[in-house]
Amino acid sequence: MASCISHSPAETAALGEQWGRAAASGLVIGLCGDLGAGKTQLVKGLARGLGIAARVHSPTFALVNIYNGGRLTLFHLDLYRLDTREQILTAGLEEYLKPNGVTVVEWAERWFGEVRSHKSSVISYQLSVISQQSPLTDHQLPLPFRLVQIDVLSETERRIIYEDSGP
Repeated sequence: MASCISHSPAETAALGEQWGRAAASGLVIGLCGDLGAGKTQLVKGLARGLGIAARVHSPTFALVNIYNGGRLTLFHLDLYRLDTREQILTAGLEEYLKPNGVTVVEWAERWFGEVRSHKSSVISYQLSVISQQSPLTDHQLPLPFRLVQIDVLSETERRIIYEDSGP
């Protein structure tokens, strides 16, 4: 379990860039947080860390944006417009949970269950609940999986709590 405070969008992107440089193929990152929390900013940094030069934007209306040209392919999902797990499954998004590259899922709580923040132990607990409630056929989280909660602390500050599950 790790936690940090970001003081600007540039710091949030820098954290994503660090993750992108270290990412291995097959990684799935679930992002949770309110509108304007910085989820897409983190993905922009991640893409930069993967060596992707394309302009990254949230795929709110497309559901999925695929970015090639880097060290690994980035699959960027945005579930904001989908309200239920059934809608997500009907949209055929399960294939992105075993990526040949890296998948990032914005609004991951809509698929994997609600994530509450403020204490790092909550995410640990939530990972176990998610794996029990997951709509995946084998009832397991995608592995490796990083669950991220971004909380708005002020106009410029964000608390970013994350935990990895799996190898």
